[in-house]
Amino acid sequence: MPYQPRVFAGVEVVALCDAVGPMGAAISRPLPELFPGGTFADGAEWVLHFHCHLLRADGGTVLVDTGIGGLESPASGWAPVPGQLEDELAAVGVHPTDIDVVILTHLHSDHASGAVANGEPAFPNARYVIQQAELDWQGGGLMRDRVIRPLRDSLEIIHGRAEPVPGITVVPAPGHTPGHQIVEVGDLIISGDALLHEAQLADPSIRYLYDDDQDLAVKTRTTLVGRATVLATAHFTDPFTPVRPPK
Repeated sequence: MPYQPRVFAGVEVVALCDAVGPMGAAISRPLPELFPGGTFADGAEWVLHFHCHLLRADGGTVLVDTGIGGLESPASGWAPVPGQLEDELAAVGVHPTDIDVVILTHLHSDHASGAVANGEPAFPNARYVIQQAELDWQGGGLMRDRVIRPLRDSLEIIHGRAEPVPGITVVPAPGHTPGHQIVEVGDLIISGDALLHEAQLADPSIRYLYDDDQDLAVKTRTTLVGRATVLATAHFTDPFTPVRPPK
């Protein structure tokens, strides 16, 4: 079930749990600086929560990320498909046709696979906001064929900072991928994969093996943590993490 909604700068934010599951053998040793052997000290697996976020603003209904998708999605090789995003939305009274804007933080399969269903946009009335740098990076491969091509007429391609809905701002945060972006709503930052593990909040220099540019990711993460008040994360157990008291 969805988490209790929070309100930031007049925008209602609801965290939606698309799935919960371990990283598994296919994604081994993701945090080599923290876990050199590839597991926690007690040998337990790293269990991920897969969160998306629904934003209800005066200017429209916005969905940040679309989760892992169905059984045959590009994420099926490693993530616990199928995702439950549609059920999570229904639980808060939202139908896919109600979504006005979808913001994709980046094009990894656990964030963007749910953007398409049966070869068509899963949110047919929405414009899908993505950075040009992300499209340039994903010039080929499964995500290009299975996600970007079906969305071609629905894409809103941006170059840097943008405000797709008043009060909801998209900000480039590269490193995890070249066109990775975060979403800011008042004191809240929806951080995508700028942080993957709670340990990186205490020490942003901890690297993630699957960041496209690990050095840039550390710089981006350090800056983000240094100015964040509340983070809405994609993979922490708790989807809302206070960082410091509001100003």
